[in-house]
Amino acid sequence: MEISALTRSVVKRNHAVIAPDGYINSNVPGWENCTVNVIINEQMGANLCQTLITAAPNCTLKGITKASQIFFYVVEGSTKANIGNKGYTLTKGQFVYIPIEKEYLFEDMAVGTQLLTFHKVYEHLEGYDVPDTLFGDQKDIEGPIYMNDDALRIQVLLPAELGFDMAVNIFTYQTGGNLPMVETHIMEHGLLYLQGQGIYMLDHEWYPIKKGDSIWMAPYCQQWFTAMGKEPAIYIYYKNVNRHPTTI
Repeated sequence: MEISALTRSVVKRNHAVIAPDGYINSNVPGWENCTVNVIINEQMGANLCQTLITAAPNCTLKGITKASQIFFYVVEGSTKANIGNKGYTLTKGQFVYIPIEKEYLFEDMAVGTQLLTFHKVYEHLEGYDVPDTLFGDQKDIEGPIYMNDDALRIQVLLPAELGFDMAVNIFTYQTGGNLPMVETHIMEHGLLYLQGQGIYMLDHEWYPIKKGDSIWMAPYCQQWFTAMGKEPAIYIYYKNVNRHPTTI
């Protein structure tokens, strides 16, 4: 018999590993007939929110972005996304970035569809407009070699323009691939593993990670990862970008 007191999930001062075995469902107004798991948010010390939505029959997501922009990514399944006067059917690997002050409606969602979201309060930058709604597809985005290592590739899903204050990337590690250094940086991360497994080092703690796991990394949480197993390890991740490093 499985012992219910065991979990791989860990929540620390500056990082967290959240495995699906500990999910508790939340209710979000306007998000109907679905399971919502709030994986990362401000109450754990983060400056972002990350959720995972799983569709039941007749699922709809309706709302309006206010201070926070939202990035939706289709992990599995399909849905129709309507933002303002733009509407497209999104399938696995496709996404939409919704800026602030936009109405949205997701409908015609296949049962079992999973949507990943990243939310961030938008920081205006003088002289730059708020970005517009952006639809995209992972398969149309190049994945150049990272740090001159053929085992590492990164796809940048949002434009590298100063109007954007968040980035969302997909990082692919071939088996045995690893980060070339222990990273120590100002950017915060939220991420979800889409495939594979490996070992992540966070603040000198070592964690086994696999498909379905999520990680939060606070600014300056030291990090390193190596892929293990028989298939590439792939994760999608958020980071804050393009703003001054101080509020003073």
